[in-house]
Amino acid sequence: MQRIDAHQHFWKFDPVRDSWINEAMAVIQRDFLPNDLQPILQQNNFDGCVVVQSDQSEKENEFQLSNAAHFDFIKGVVGWVDLQHEAVEDSLAYYSGFSKMKGFRHILQGESDRALMLKPAFMNGISRLQKFDYTYDILIFPDQLKYAAELVAAFPNQKFVIDHIAKPGIKEHVIEDWKKDINVFAGHENVYCKISGMVTEADWKHWKTEDFTPYLDTIVKTFGTSRIMFGSDWPVCMVAASYQQMLGIVTDYFSSFTQSEQENFFGSNAFKFYNL
Repeated sequence: MQRIDAHQHFWKFDPVRDSWINEAMAVIQRDFLPNDLQPILQQNNFDGCVVVQSDQSEKENEFQLSNAAHFDFIKGVVGWVDLQHEAVEDSLAYYSGFSKMKGFRHILQGESDRALMLKPAFMNGISRLQKFDYTYDILIFPDQLKYAAELVAAFPNQKFVIDHIAKPGIKEHVIEDWKKDINVFAGHENVYCKISGMVTEADWKHWKTEDFTPYLDTIVKTFGTSRIMFGSDWPVCMVAASYQQMLGIVTDYFSSFTQSEQENFFGSNAFKFYNL
């Protein structure tokens, strides 16, 4: 079984473009490239990764596809296209020429229109993905879970994955509304969930392993062990934890699960979902 980190990023730091990386996140205000990640993956017995867009541009796709072409350990790319463009299918057809382009993502969490994903133009874009066997990563905050549930219900044959367990308020130990809204996805077999990005939603300086347990319990109960996957969210995780610390949280949690369940979480599910 190959172990896969299903969610990480590369960038050449640009303070204007990457303005979301503020002074509190100074530790990641620099370049992070494949040569930086490769030894970390090797040290932690990972065979490969899926790189996810962090900038919404075609230039970003070129950058990540170039990285993937030069490094075998990059097994897949989740890029960005303008899903609301009337010629979106032409873009999808173009990217289908790159075998490592596996799917797309839009930074919905940052949109002022919290229900943008339900706009006809956006849904039209989503409707074109399946033709090319593309996946869609749902990046949202908890207030958007109810819209995401509508979206995935409208496309029962489209493969979706919720990034970062939808970013609940781990720091404040807020769980009830998030739990209620995430439970809805139990019945949507086409939706997976990335157990990733948790440390950045916790208290960066003072988190404890047990802070994450109720959230992990909820995700496993909702999605089972065949629709979850591990993602480091490296290098963003570094604002709150080292790769090893972040990996330790989930390694400890899943240590009591069966060998096959652990293999599903740490690799097999990502292979199946992204068609690696």
